[in-house]
Amino acid sequence: MAKTTKPTIGTYIDPLTDFAFKKLFGSEPNKDLLIDFLNGVFRGRKHIVDLVYNKNEHPGETVNEGGAIFDLTCTGNDGEQFIIEVQRGKQGNFKQRAIFYTSRLITEQAPKGKRSEWAYNVKEVYLIALLEDFSLDAGNEQEFLHDICLSNRETGKVFYEGLGYIFIELIKFVKTEAELDTDLDKWLYVLKNMSSMDKIPVYLRKPIFEKLFNIAEYSNLTKEEKTMYDTSLKRKWDNKAVLDYAVNEAAKEAAKEAKQEEKMEIAREMKKDGISVEQIAKFTKLSIEKIEKL
Repeated sequence: MAKTTKPTIGTYIDPLTDFAFKKLFGSEPNKDLLIDFLNGVFRGRKHIVDLVYNKNEHPGETVNEGGAIFDLTCTGNDGEQFIIEVQRGKQGNFKQRAIFYTSRLITEQAPKGKRSEWAYNVKEVYLIALLEDFSLDAGNEQEFLHDICLSNRETGKVFYEGLGYIFIELIKFVKTEAELDTDLDKWLYVLKNMSSMDKIPVYLRKPIFEKLFNIAEYSNLTKEEKTMYDTSLKRKWDNKAVLDYAVNEAAKEAAKEAKQEEKMEIAREMKKDGISVEQIAKFTKLSIEKIEKL
C-alpha cells in the first residue's frame, strides 16, 4: 500500500479531526466559537445570537428504519436547527444522505398529537458540511462555497428559504493570508492551516480567535485528551492512506486501460492496411485472438 506521510504533533491540534472538532466547537463553554463560525458561513443572511446543543443521535421511528448520527446539532434562538458535519472522504449518495439528515430533523418537529394546532409550523433546518478532501463536482473549479435552497428551476426565484444546504469545499479554498477578506475566509484558513502554525498570526488577533488558539494548543490538553486526540489524528491519517492508495490504484488501472485501448486502435489501423495478424501481434504485444476479433 502507498505510504502517506503522517504529520508530527505540532503546537496546535488539527481542528478537522473528530476529537478536535468536537473539542473546539461542541461544548457549551465554546459555543461562541461555533456561533461566530456560523455567522461567517451565513454572511449576513442570518445572525445567530445563541445556540443550544442537541443530541447527535437520531434513531429511526421503527426498529428497521435507519437512524442518523451527526457531528454536531444545535438549535438557534429562533428555533432554527443546524447540522454541522466534517466530511473527510467522498461517499456514495452523499447528497441523498444530506437530504435524509435534514428530513429527519423536520419530521421530528411534528407533535404526536394536535397536528392541526401545530399547522405545520416547521422551523428552519440547515446542514453545513465541511468537505475536506473531495469536491462535489458542481460547476466552477474555483467556487468553494455552495449555498443551496429550494428554488424555481425556470426563474431561479427562491421557493422556500427554510431548508438549506451549505457545502464548503476546503480543497478549493486556496486563499493566501493577504487575500483573507471576510470572517468566513479567516475561519476556513484557520481550519485548514492551524495545525501547521506555531503561533497565532497578527491578522487573527481578535478575542474569538485568541480563544480558539488557546483551546487548540496541544500542551493545554489533559493527558486523557492528548490520548484521544492522538488516536483521532492517527485514524484520520490511516483513512487518508487508504484513500490515497485507492486513488493511486485507480489511476494506474485507468492508465493501463488507456494504453490497452491505444494498442487496439493501432491494431485496427494495421489490419486495415492488410498487415498480417502475426506481425500486428509482434508489434503491439496483443494476443492473436484479440486481434482477430477486431
